[in-house]
Amino acid sequence: MSTVSDASRRTTASDRLLRLLTVVPWIAAHDGPRLDEVCERFGLTRRQLLDDLQIIPLVGLPPYTPDTLIDVTIEGDRVWLRFADVFARPLRLTPEQGLALVAAGSAWRGVQGAEPDGPLATALDKVAAVLDIDPDEAISVALGGDARPGTIDALRRAVAEHRRVRIDYYAFGRDQRRSREVDPHAVFAEDGAWYVRGHCHLARGERLFRVDRIYDVTLLDERFDPPEGVADGAPEGAVFDPGPEVPRVTLDLAPAGRWVVETYPVEEVVEGGDGRLRVRLAVSATPWLERLLVRLGPDARVVEADDDALRLAGRTAARRLLARYRAEGATASSG
Repeated sequence: MSTVSDASRRTTASDRLLRLLTVVPWIAAHDGPRLDEVCERFGLTRRQLLDDLQIIPLVGLPPYTPDTLIDVTIEGDRVWLRFADVFARPLRLTPEQGLALVAAGSAWRGVQGAEPDGPLATALDKVAAVLDIDPDEAISVALGGDARPGTIDALRRAVAEHRRVRIDYYAFGRDQRRSREVDPHAVFAEDGAWYVRGHCHLARGERLFRVDRIYDVTLLDERFDPPEGVADGAPEGAVFDPGPEVPRVTLDLAPAGRWVVETYPVEEVVEGGDGRLRVRLAVSATPWLERLLVRLGPDARVVEADDDALRLAGRTAARRLLARYRAEGATASSG
């Protein structure tokens, strides 16, 4: 095996989507370009391009018959794209959908290889003109749509007034819902979600909480003195920044499990044979790893782990699921 990338070089699903939105119309507009020409223009490896071209034929509309999908033809060193007839129908957008399209298009214009005067850019300019907006203007995006009403305002008030709060919080990693008292230091948005960072009295240390997992928040009378240098903004560092004390696990992934690299923060990616990957990631809580392994099924195998709980996570989750199915089956039989 040879190391091909690390966390800093990892391609996310968003990166790949932006790339496809740029590559697909360019290939379609250039009758049969050479694969090497496409790779050079968009800064891709041949493997990346071929992987992308395998996804494109899956794009279409229900019932997903051949006449509703995009056709990809590769002959020798050239590639052709043919759009299904359904893509030729006039597209009707609501104002909200049009604004979202223009906002996404603004990000697309920064992708390597994007043509500023190409057909996709022209179409986006037409949508912006209909909406009477300037695509280069700043667009305000409202985050926290999944947060319960009043939660963010209450947390911001607590930060401003240095007041302790009691939150009813669901910890996704531990699959556990508990009441906690927290001295909130900062409320901030990152990667499309709202977070609150502060001192958790239950954990006796600083913790990070996702606002959309807070079921209820109550402002308390107790006051606290915030740490020096803390402001109501995004703290330095990543949302998930595991220290050396957090255990690590190494997974061997089948090709069908490669989505893990694009979904979770992995620390190392090693390319194997037949499209397999070996990835190393930090595990803040064993139940999270158990759920991941259940979801992956036969497409993942634990190779190394820092402790026995992680090494046996797959078996533990399987036994728990089997016990639950047996219990539900017994209840159904008795009923």
